[in-house]
Amino acid sequence: MLMTKQAFAKLALLLALTSDAFAHAVLLEATPGANTSIAGPNITVQLRFNSRIDAARSRLSILLSDHSERPLALEQSTPATLSSRVAGLAAGAYKLRWQVLAADGHISRGEVPFQVK
Repeated sequence: MLMTKQAFAKLALLLALTSDAFAHAVLLEATPGANTSIAGPNITVQLRFNSRIDAARSRLSILLSDHSERPLALEQSTPATLSSRVAGLAAGAYKLRWQVLAADGHISRGEVPFQVK
């Protein structure tokens, strides 16, 4: 069976869109949420992604208000969720900085800014 040029182009486009859609872990939900204000000094951090995460090869840190960075210990409550606890945060601006390895082998990274009151 021969494929027409138009059918081949449609198939190629479908494959390209499908591979891009599932190529990286996408952050679906963060606690604390982006640009939210929460009570401190001790907080629970939770990041939920759209795919399975390899926690052993992923990283999470907090960027402190003095711009220093502190690594956080990761826990994995579900295959797509990473969490941690942070203690002793004073009032101010912070960022969660994450880098995850999805089960498909792709690395994603990002930041979640928030305030502690």
